[in-house]
Parts: sequence; C-alpha cells; structure tokens
Amino acid sequence: MTSRSVTRAAVIGTAIEFYDLALFGLAAAIVFNDQFFPADAPLAGTLGSFTAFAVGFLARPIGGVVFGHLGDRVGRKPALVLTLLLMGLATTGIGLLPTYDQVGLAAPILLVLLRLVQGFGAGAEYAGALVLVAETSDPRRRGLRAALPGMGVQIGILIATLVFTAVAPLPSFTSWGWRVPFLLSLVGVGVGLFCRIRVPESQLFERERAHGVSRFPALEVFRRQPRSLLIAAGINAPYGAIGYIMNVFVLSYVTKTLGLPATVGLIANVCSAAVGIALMPLFGHLADRVGRRPVFLGATLALSVFAFPMFRLIDTGRPELVIFAVTLGYGVFVTAMFAVLASILTELFGTRYRYSGIAISREWTAALTSGPAPLVAASLVAGAGGASWPIALLLVGLATIAFLTVLLAPETRAKDLDERVSQEHVGSGAVI
Repeated sequence: MTSRSVTRAAVIGTAIEFYDLALFGLAAAIVFNDQFFPADAPLAGTLGSFTAFAVGFLARPIGGVVFGHLGDRVGRKPALVLTLLLMGLATTGIGLLPTYDQVGLAAPILLVLLRLVQGFGAGAEYAGALVLVAETSDPRRRGLRAALPGMGVQIGILIATLVFTAVAPLPSFTSWGWRVPFLLSLVGVGVGLFCRIRVPESQLFERERAHGVSRFPALEVFRRQPRSLLIAAGINAPYGAIGYIMNVFVLSYVTKTLGLPATVGLIANVCSAAVGIALMPLFGHLADRVGRRPVFLGATLALSVFAFPMFRLIDTGRPELVIFAVTLGYGVFVTAMFAVLASILTELFGTRYRYSGIAISREWTAALTSGPAPLVAASLVAGAGGASWPIALLLVGLATIAFLTVLLAPETRAKDLDERVSQEHVGSGAVI
C-alpha cells in the first residue's frame, strides 16, 4: 500500500473518531445541561455539562500510555483499530442514555462513565494516525503529509457540526432528535474499521522491531528524551486549550450569554472547519518550504493580535460578524498551528518510543488544559458579569506560552526519521 493510501486511511479513521469527540462538545454546549441535569438550575447545568466534557480528558493520559505502549511494542495498526472501536461504541451508548427526568442522578453518572470510555479510546488516536503517516512519508513532504490527519480532524468536526445543525431545528430535538448524531457513529465505526484493518504496518516500525523493541517505551522516552517531552507538552498544552475555547466554549457563549440562536454558533463552527480543511494542506506544505518554526510562530503571533478584536466582533451579536470572527480565529490561525504541530511532534521523538512520546505529551497536557478550558472560560465570564475580555486575555496568554516554547524547539524540517544515531538511545535531548 502506498504512502497516499496509508494517508487516506488515516484521514478517514481520524475523521470518524473526531466526529465522536466533536459531538460530545457540541451537545455539552447546547443540550446536555437540559437532558442530564436538573432543569431548575441552568447555570449549574451548563457547568455540569462542561465538567462532564472535561472528565473525558482525565482518561486520555491513561489511554495514551496504554495505547502508546501497544503501538510501540506490538504495532501502530492494532492500536489504531482498538481506539476506533472503543470510541465508536461509547459514542453510540451516549445516544441511548436515559435522561435526568427518567432516572435522576444515574443519568449524569452514566454520561460521565461513557465519556471516560470515549476519552480512554481517544488517548492515542490522533497520535497513532500521525505516526503511521509520518513514518511512510518522504522527508521532503512530511510537513504536508503529517498535516493531513489534522484535516481529518476538521472533517470530523465539520460532519458532526453539520449533522447537529440539521437536527437542532427539529421540534423533536430536545426529546430524541439530539440522539440521532450519536447513533450514527455506529455506521462510522464500520467504515473506519474497514479502512484501518486494510492498512499495513509501518515499515519503519518493522525495521526498528528487528533491532528489538523497548520493554517500556513510556519510561524510556522519559529517560532518553525528557527535553523533547517538555517541548512537546509546552506546545500542546496552550494549543489544546485554545482550540477547545474556540470551538466549544464560544458556541456556548454565543448561545447562553449573548442569546443568539444555536444555529449561529454551529454555522460559525461549520465555516471555520471548512476553511481549516482547505488550509491545512497549505500550511503543511509551507512548513516543508520555510520550516516548522516560522509558520507556527507566525500563527501564534497572529492569534495574539486578533484575540481582543475577535471578541469585540462576537460581542456585537451580529451573526455575520460572529461567523467571520470564529472562522478567522479558528479556521485560519488555529489551523496553522495544528498543521505544523503535526510534523514538529513526529520529528521530536525516536522511532522506539515515537508513539508513546506523542501520546503522552498530548494527552497529559490535554487532561490539564484542554478538557478544563471551556469550564474555566465559562467560570471567568460568569465572574466578570458576562464580559468577554478575560477570555481574550486568556487566549493571548496561551498563545504567548506556545510562542516561547517553539522558540526553544529545534528546526526539524526534512529530518530522516529512520536515522539511527546514538543520540536517539543515549541522548537526553531531541533527536536532531
């Protein structure tokens, strides 16, 4: 199977998995507060929904270690198949849950349990797709190829948002209509499994396995490449929080605080995802031409400058300005960061523990920053009496942290991932 075929399978599988993740975020922002929490306490319901959203991220570091270990010892392919299966079944289960009015406190408890299963499966999904694509790519085009699973992420978000937007206006939406997108996940699982079972194992991993795999890759990456882990975590932590503030919290803010119809925020997410799909390969290609660092640094700087104007546009309450602000902020600036982050991560770690290194650096920071980000943002707005300036300031701070961290990262454009240098096994820094 060619590199193009491997990339296609990775993109399709990632799109299906992030369809599942995006659905939970959309439902948490719009409908879960009414379905799984007391109707007479709307603020508590909103905070409860975002808490359930954040809880899933607690399982992601565990899933990252488990599936990263499996991917580095047994193979990239088995880990990718299992993560897809876990997430799809958990998402379908959410669509079958009873509501708070039907079973009381059991409803939010069951929601949280399935969210934990979903988070466990998500713990190494993107990392696995990224590793498989990067290890089968031409080093001269790895920035482009590695960015394409990120395009799958945007496709999943776009499809989830389109489906949710289609059912939201239905009179039956609050009774059973919201369940339809979750139940459709079962179809996606079948498609994804068909694609991923046909994908061959990474030849780079097979060559590494011939020399002997690591017994405990997660421990080895901490011991051999601590600096790479710190750099990866220092980039992922602020990036993840920025992403979830933009496409989860802003949706709730527009609907609950500004009082606009839910379709306004949903259309904004659709437009930003569509623009992200179009621009992801372009930013990946640009990273191959000029380097990883210049593109990422430019994106974080642009987002910092745009943060306050973005919320000024959103606060006008005019649908077209809300859609424009979210599309520019997320669809362009956040997409640029995401596209380049893919190649940065794959080129920071050695093959023996590449899967574990990426999964750990992504998922531990996701648990600390990405999951709680919408909850923190909602609390800041509530504390400021509904004002949005604390969120704009938070975005500037997060972008600044990412900017400073990338300044410390090596430029790894066109690096040969198959190069077996001594630094990979005995050095403490990044493999350059």
